[in-house]
Parts: sequence; structure tokens; C-alpha cells
Amino acid sequence: MANLTLVQAINLALIQEMEADDRVMLLGEDVGPNGGVFRVTDGLHARFGGDRVVDTPLAESGIIGTAIGLAMNGLRPIPEIQFEGFLGPAYDQLTTHAARMRTRTRGAFTVPMVVRVPIGGGIHAPELHSDSPEAIYAHHPGLKVVMPASPYDAKGLLISAIRDPDPVMYFEPKRIYRAFREEVPEDEYTIPIGEARVVSEGDELTIVTWGAPVVQCMKAIENSEKSIELIDLRTIYPVDIDTIEESVKKTGRCVIVHEAPKTCGFGAEIATSIMERCFLHLEAPVQRVTGFDTVMPYYKLELEYLPETERISRAIEEVVAY
Repeated sequence: MANLTLVQAINLALIQEMEADDRVMLLGEDVGPNGGVFRVTDGLHARFGGDRVVDTPLAESGIIGTAIGLAMNGLRPIPEIQFEGFLGPAYDQLTTHAARMRTRTRGAFTVPMVVRVPIGGGIHAPELHSDSPEAIYAHHPGLKVVMPASPYDAKGLLISAIRDPDPVMYFEPKRIYRAFREEVPEDEYTIPIGEARVVSEGDELTIVTWGAPVVQCMKAIENSEKSIELIDLRTIYPVDIDTIEESVKKTGRCVIVHEAPKTCGFGAEIATSIMERCFLHLEAPVQRVTGFDTVMPYYKLELEYLPETERISRAIEEVVAY
């Protein structure tokens, strides 16, 4: 096994799928010789050529619209949007066309494409470079929403997304692109979309999270004397509510952690599902540790906005003591 960062695991998945299937191609701003703004596509232009690794103009609507057309005509495009804040211009193409094409054409056309997007804060980026809009896209039927939190998961989930017959939003938490390494099999493997991962087992409290906050939650658990079960969703939509239900019925308590603002964040959907399925098992109200209902601040206050270990630890103590 290779000891890889998240960036390297994604790069390896792209290489293997492009070698295995000549329908797979990349397009986006600077994904070619430059290797992308985070160097995720480094070396792919030289390896596969300009016909399969295509630099595009700075036009997100055009990138996604082109990818939809390519997908409907037999290819497996992987468009990259450089930062999540630039998804706005492509929103219409994603939600009005990509998400609805299977239904609109009664199955005559599908859109098998993967939209790769760096997401989240923690890297001291300027405005429009640090948001977490996953809940917006989970709200649209027809789009799958994936967010890995480890190199192993990143590779397996990306391969599954590329092979999926429908559009997948593949959000890459940029804060942990190179934060740690993990053993990743060199052979191809897949992780099913829609299955959560139990990172650690416990019986006093359940933490549900996804993306970069998984790392912060692990630190909070290490600092706690409580027996805590940590669930990494891996897939925002479809969400694995069964795994959450099983855990919360066992522990009776739950803390939900995410970077996005609290209001209408995906944590609200999880909390409601827990209430519907686990109400009689709850020993305390479900608590959320999230970003704030304001625009992500510039870097001096960035870590005050994000759900850091201290805030998570405080929530753990409050819920257990309730």
C-alpha cells in the first residue's frame, strides 16, 4: 500500500479510471499543464494529452454546460470548479439541467459526470474561497453529494462517483488536502455512495460529521474521557440515516458538527431525522456545532468561525451532563 495524502489519493483515482476507461476526461480552469490550483490533476495532461485534460475559459456555467453535453453523448467528464464559491454561475446548469435530465427525458439520457470542487475553510483564503454549500446541492433531487474525509475514502468514493450513471457533486475538503497521510491500496477499489463510516465506537454519545471537521472531532474525542461514537457520513446525499439511527438508539445523545452556517445546514435535516426515528431513546436534546449565520470572515477570524476542537469538546460535555 502507498502512504498518500488526500490530494495524492484523488490523483491516483483519476489516473486509474482514465487508464481503464477512455471515456473519462477532465475539464476546468488550469487543470492542464498547471495541474490545478491545488495540483490535484498534476501530471495528468502530460500523461493523457490535451484532448482528455482540457483547460477551459474562466466560465463556470460554460464548464458545467459543456460537461453535461459531453456526458449525454457518451463520455464521462469530470469538470473541476476551482473553489466552491464559484459554483454560483453554474448553479442553473447543475440544478435545472444535470439533476433533471434523467426525469425530463424519461431515462433516454443520463448525465454521468463528477463535479470536483474544493470546499470549506481553514486555509486563509480570500472571500468566496471558504464556504460549505453542500446542503444546497443535497436539496436538489437528481444530484448525489459526496465529501470524503480521508485519503482511503477519497479514492474509493471518487471511483464510485465516476462509474455512477448520474451526476455527482464531489466536494474535496481543502483544509485536509495535505494534512495527513493514510495507507491507500494501489489497486482499484470502490466505496458505495450512501454508506457512512463509523470512525470510532462508543456508547455514551454519538457525533455525526463529515469533511474536514472529522479531524477536529477525533481530537475532541481524544481529549474526552467519555465513550464516544464518531460517524463520518462520507455521503451527504443519499444520507445513511440507518447508521445514525442505530448509533443514537445505543448512546441516547448526539452532537452534529459541520462547517456550514447553522440555519438550514444539513445538520438540521439530520437532527430532524433523529427526532423522527429516535425520540424515545434520546436522553438530551441534539446539539449542533456549526459555522455561524454570517459570511465566512477573513483569515484573522476564520478559526473562530469554524467548529474547532474546543467548541466540539464543550458541546460534548453539555450534552453528556444534561
